[in-house]
This record gives sequence, structure tokens and C-alpha cells, in this order.
Amino acid sequence: MDSKSEHPSPGLSRPAAVRVLVVEDFAAFREFVCLTLGDSPNFRVVGEASEGLEAIQKAVELRPDLILLDIGLPSLNGIEVARQMRSLVPESKIIFLTQESSADVVQEALSLGARGYVVKSNTEDLLAAVSAILSGMTFVSKAIGDRHFNFPTEAQLPY
Repeated sequence: MDSKSEHPSPGLSRPAAVRVLVVEDFAAFREFVCLTLGDSPNFRVVGEASEGLEAIQKAVELRPDLILLDIGLPSLNGIEVARQMRSLVPESKIIFLTQESSADVVQEALSLGARGYVVKSNTEDLLAAVSAILSGMTFVSKAIGDRHFNFPTEAQLPY
């Protein structure tokens, strides 16, 4: 193989990997998400948390670019975690990755500033959601259906 295709030219640098915090209480699913992201050089999992208070502490400490956040967490649910993260680490983008598919829960999550919502039964949506959010778009898992959800602008967020 041509060595020029394997290594960037001097002076050209590869874009920095997106720093990700994965927050999920079910260890096997958390590992699946980490492995899925780890298959791409574009992502680097910088931290993992299995409960809400730990997630907030790690987000403040690590300041990730992206937070993948479950709703059903011990100690503090994901909705409350997101509410606190929006004021503590507003630069971090949040994608909910959860079993919850109720329209009311989805809208509440999005109203807190989450830019994406992926239902765990549709794991094939994960990378599409991450790509959309990092491109400045929003994403709602197709498992939610064709409902219309309101994504607030930065000025409308409650922080």
C-alpha cells in the first residue's frame, strides 16, 4: 500500500476526534455503544458513567463534545441530568439514547436542548444521529414515528 495514503502529509493534520461521554446504567449496552463508536477514528470515548450524579461530575470534569445519555438512570434520571448539564457544560451536545418512546418524554428531552433522540431498539440510528448532530442538524429516531417535535433555538433554552 502506498505510504502516502496511510499518513497525512507533513503540515496537514487529521481533524481531532469527537470526545464522547457515554451515560448508560446497563453495562452490556454501554459497552456496545463504546465499541460502536470505537470502530471509527472520528470518535474517542473519554468517559463512561452508569448513574446520573456520576454523569454530571464526569461531564464537568471531561467537558466532552458529545454526551450520549440514557433517561432511566439510578440516582438522578436522564431528564434531570440533561437539565443540569445544559447549565454546567452548555458546549456539550446531548443525544438521548433510551428505551422511552413516549411523545411527551421525547418533547421534554428536546425542550432541554438535546439535539437528538435515539430509541435503543433502533441502534442502527446511533451513528446517523451522531453524524446529524455534529453537522448542526437534529435527529429523532424513526421508531418514534412521524410526529412533529419542537427543537428550541439556543435563545429559547432554559439556561
